[in-house]
Amino acid sequence: MSLFRTVLTTTGVRRRIFTIYLVYTIKDLAQEVIMKIFNVNAFTSRPFSGNPAGICILPHPKVDAWMQNVAAEMNLSETAFIIRSADGYNLRWFTPKVEVDLCGHGTVASAHVLWQEGLARAGEKITFHTRSGTLTCTQEDDWIGLDFPSTPDEEVTAPYGLAEALGVSAIYVGASRSDYIVEVDSEEMVRSLTPDFALILRLPVRGVIVTSRATMEGFDFVSRFFAPAVGVNEDPVTGSSHCCLGPFWGKRLGKNDLVAYQVSQRGGVVKVHLAGDRVHLFGQAVTVMKGEFVG
Repeated sequence: MSLFRTVLTTTGVRRRIFTIYLVYTIKDLAQEVIMKIFNVNAFTSRPFSGNPAGICILPHPKVDAWMQNVAAEMNLSETAFIIRSADGYNLRWFTPKVEVDLCGHGTVASAHVLWQEGLARAGEKITFHTRSGTLTCTQEDDWIGLDFPSTPDEEVTAPYGLAEALGVSAIYVGASRSDYIVEVDSEEMVRSLTPDFALILRLPVRGVIVTSRATMEGFDFVSRFFAPAVGVNEDPVTGSSHCCLGPFWGKRLGKNDLVAYQVSQRGGVVKVHLAGDRVHLFGQAVTVMKGEFVG
């Protein structure tokens, strides 16, 4: 209403007001289409540790090939793409090589960015629609909670080549929906593994989890995760593997609440709560870089 009243006053004022209105409108439109991208370290409270994820907030849908190219350019274990939907957000994850069905650290990092950038209100539950169904994230102090499907394993005979690929003897081998899980004697064995990734690549699974009870004070178990089949030789900290590790160690230790440490070079902490056919994972996150696309 104020614009129309001013327009009817004098010609000079009309031109000045109309010019300012156009400038600000064009600026606002430009801001709306800028695509931002973030590098977030997940499952840690310290920069340059945990698992780095690329997080891209999309103002409009992009084709799969473009997202795969961005993930390859970022060259992180996963890059997540978020776009607003009617009742939450659509979320997809890409390694430098392929799209994946589930990614814990990419989900932690995505929720972290939405709260950090004010796109979700502090304390608001965030709903993500993904290839693994509907996933939710909550804030609990400085921890981010994930509600993921449980993926328990079943014991199997060790496949040909597994022991050779890992270079250790297993005391247990199981298979979950997408991975092998291998229990070994000690935390030191997990830490000192030097696997043959070419041999792991021949196995008919997404990846191999290697785990043992923890000797570190304050932790229940440790693990590492190797997934050359999806372009990630070793994932620094893997949320989705804990959907199998949680039930595995919960049964052995008689606990529903566990604290895990993934003993990769970067390392990271995952808290696990077992809730029937769901696994609640808790992690922290810190942004280390953010920018925008220029082409």
